[in-house]
Parts: sequence; structure tokens; C-alpha cells
Amino acid sequence: MVVVAILAAGRGTRMKSNLPKVLHSLGGRSLVERVIESVEPLSPSRRIVIVGYQAEEVKAAMHSIPTLEFVEQTVQLGTGHAIQQLLPYLEGYTGDLLVLNGDLPLVRTETLHQLLQTHQENQNAATILTSHLSDPTGYGRVFCNDESVVQQIVEHKDCTPAQRQNSRINAGVYCFRWQNLAEILPHLQANNAQKEYYLTDAVTQVGKVMAVDVKDYQEILGINDRLQLATAYDILQRRVKEKWMLAGVTLIDPTSITIDETVELQPDVIIEPQTHLRGKTTIQTGSRIGPGTLIENSQISENVTVKYSVVTDSIVQAGSRIGPYSHLRGHAQVGTGCRVGNFVELKNTQLGDRTNVAHLSYLGDTITGNKVNIGAGTITANYDGVNKNRTIIGDRTGTGSNTTLVAPLTLGNDVYVAAGSTVTEDVSDDSLVIAREHQVIKPGWVSKKRSAQSQQPKSS
Repeated sequence: MVVVAILAAGRGTRMKSNLPKVLHSLGGRSLVERVIESVEPLSPSRRIVIVGYQAEEVKAAMHSIPTLEFVEQTVQLGTGHAIQQLLPYLEGYTGDLLVLNGDLPLVRTETLHQLLQTHQENQNAATILTSHLSDPTGYGRVFCNDESVVQQIVEHKDCTPAQRQNSRINAGVYCFRWQNLAEILPHLQANNAQKEYYLTDAVTQVGKVMAVDVKDYQEILGINDRLQLATAYDILQRRVKEKWMLAGVTLIDPTSITIDETVELQPDVIIEPQTHLRGKTTIQTGSRIGPGTLIENSQISENVTVKYSVVTDSIVQAGSRIGPYSHLRGHAQVGTGCRVGNFVELKNTQLGDRTNVAHLSYLGDTITGNKVNIGAGTITANYDGVNKNRTIIGDRTGTGSNTTLVAPLTLGNDVYVAAGSTVTEDVSDDSLVIAREHQVIKPGWVSKKRSAQSQQPKSS
């Protein structure tokens, strides 16, 4: 049995932000959410987040995560003080406690499982995660014997020059036998330069302690400033892109592409340069995305092309072509075999199968049938100043260039709207609608105007 405690009380002053450090985003999820996700496969009996700075904001950001518990550290006096706050909440508990920092977003579940396994198989009082760094500056040092039994842990600020030569660092991830730790916590002392209660002081007092070295030191990189946040993002992107390329996805110029971990791709998808995939996006086999494209929280079916376009919260069905310079948003749905072309915007609009909106058009709050052809410059005037109104366009209907459809409006099947029309009334099936001013031609008008202007006296 294991309880997980995540330390998320600090402000993170080096981030230079009013936002709590653990809520800063990394690849579409906050730092602390990533830590929570890393422990989920371990099936902990409880997950406790220790909050402090802007506690209510941190709680609100994680309100959708079920069964998460919060314990408040009203004054931040160090990691040992933070874990002291758990004493009344874990009274009588006899299992293990896994402690992680909320700013450790790259740690892998496999590493945590190894830590737990080592802890339990060796019946340790505590087991800590460590790593060897070429430059350990800023990290606490861990001193072990040849059997990885920990003898001493010293924070970087408190290290002597000789101790700072040790490259084994403390990753800030601990597994304790809770009963042993609970006996030590009330007796911690703040005998250090920072006058804080260090959890590391308890480590060497609880009994037998072992260190588990993580092979990939990047897993234990903490986030303290924006530079480290950017470094973590690079590492995360490298992981994600390697995963998809090994799974059969082609990334042309991977360095210019970004992909959130929440994105799902199928084999034989091609991602062109300068393309960014965000949120809950799925892209099916045979589709070619980019270049210069942003897709967020959208579903792209097989054999779709999207180039130089933005697609958010939308669905594109098989064989459709989007772009260049199209914008789909507000739950747009594009049917199979459609074309949405140059400088077209769809908002909360459903296109039937094999419908074309080729260029220079805006369709908002619109439903079209199948095989509809929308002429260049067609717009739906969907807002009356108070409400958004719907336009319905039947099968095989077409609009001429520079058509305005004033909603609410229904065009039947097999309707043709003459170019330049402003349509304000419903149109029945199999009709031609012409809604424009009658053309007037006045022969000789230009010559008369010029003659009249020439006869006017010139101003002095």
C-alpha cells in the first residue's frame, strides 16, 4: 500500500510570475498535473497535494481530477515542514509514503516503479531517487557506501567545497515507511543556513536507506525558472517526436514541429514543417498536415490534407482538403471529400459530403447538404446584434460570387443564388433567386460630367 504526497506549496520566485510555479504549463498540461499522471499507474491508495502559495488557485486548477486530496502548508518552512502537515491525516497508516516535488514533470512512471520495488524488496525504511550529474550545482548531494546505502545527504548551500565534488545528487523523490518517518518528523531541527526543516534530515534518521540511481538524469530536472521550463519542453518534445516517428509517422524537419503528448497519430501520417498539434487532437492514416498549420482539439480523418491553416475544436472527415489559409473553429464539421479553400472561415458550421467552399468566404452557424458549392465571397450574416442565427442550405445548392445570406434563412435543394445577391427570405427547392438592384446604364454620363466640370470657374 502506498500513499503519494506531492509538494506544491511554493511560490517559485525565480519564475517571476504571479502564477504558482506548479501551474505553469508544459506541453499542454501543468507541471503538477504531469507529476500526478506519473503516479497514476502505481495505483496509490491516496494522492495528497500539499498546497500553500495561492492554494485556492492550485486547487481550482485540479478540481477535475477525482479523489485528489489537499493539505495546506500555510507557512512554507521547508520540505520537512510540508510533510509534517500530513501527521494528522495519516494517523494510524502503516504503509509507504511516496514523496515527489510538484515541479518534477519529466519523471517516468517506470522509474517510480523501480524506486518502490527496491524499497519494498529490501524492506528499507526509506529509499531515495538519485542521479549523477556532470554539473550538480544547486542540488543536494547524496553520499553512499558501495551497496547504495545512504550515509549522508547535504543540501548544496550547506556543502563544504570537498562535498560539492560529489556528483550524486538528490532528485527530491522519496519513499518512506510511514511509521518510521512519523516518529522522526516532530523532532526535525532547522539547523541550516536557510532556517528550514529539511526532509533530507529525516532520511538518515529513519533506519536503513538506499539510493536508486536514475539512468536518464533528464527525468529529475526540476523547474525553477523559464529557462529550465524551456529546456524541459525540448526534452518532452524529443520524447514525443521519437515515439511517433518510431510508430510510422513522418515528421519533415522535426525541429520546427511541436506535438502535445495528448495528440494521437496513426501510421503514414505526414507532418510538414512549422506545424503544431495541440490538445486532444487525433489524425488518421494517410493524412498530410502542414506546412504552417495549427490543429488543436480536433479530429482529422484519413487521407485529409491541411496546409497553412488553423483548425480548432473541429472535425474533418476523410478525403477533404483544407487550405491554404483556412480557419475552422467553434465546432466546425467538414464532411467527406470536401474542399475548404483559400481564406475561408467556418464557425460552428457543418458541411455535407462533397461540398466546396473554395475561396474568400465566411460561413457561421450554417448547415449545408451534400454537393453544395459556395461561390467566392459568399458570407452568412448570422448575427443580428443580439442573437446568432442559423442558415440551412440544401443538397446541390450553389451560391454565386459575392452573395450575402442573411440569417435566419433556409435555401432548399437544387437552388441557385445569382451572383451579387443579398438573400433575406427562404427559397424553395429547384429555384433561382436573384436579389440585387436592377442595373441602370446612362450613356454619355461621363462626358457630360467632364464638360460640366470644365465650365466651372477656377478658384483664384
